[in-house]
Amino acid sequence: MPIVLLRILAALALLLLPLSQSAFAKPARCFTTDDGYYNCEFTAIQGDGSFIISAKGRPTFTLYIEGPGVASGFADFGTGRNVPLPGPFYRSKQDGACWISSATNTAICAW
Repeated sequence: MPIVLLRILAALALLLLPLSQSAFAKPARCFTTDDGYYNCEFTAIQGDGSFIISAKGRPTFTLYIEGPGVASGFADFGTGRNVPLPGPFYRSKQDGACWISSATNTAICAW
């Protein structure tokens, strides 16, 4: 299946996520290249390793697993709209909690 189609399907899936999923958020420590380290909420979704990280005053990031070690990334910059991030994202070999964009070298991590 082409990556573009997978990204479209992932974006559609974001629209279908019930708001009640946030009830399963767990406290975590996050890092993004643009925001540095911060406390966040981690929500596992879909049961395949996909997740959402969020924190007050920070973008909400969603990573959808496409296959082993590969994910598509999306961000909501406070507008309620998820924007696709350049990628794909690959799981870091140095730290499995981090995902790195092959297009921008941007990291999204959650511990």
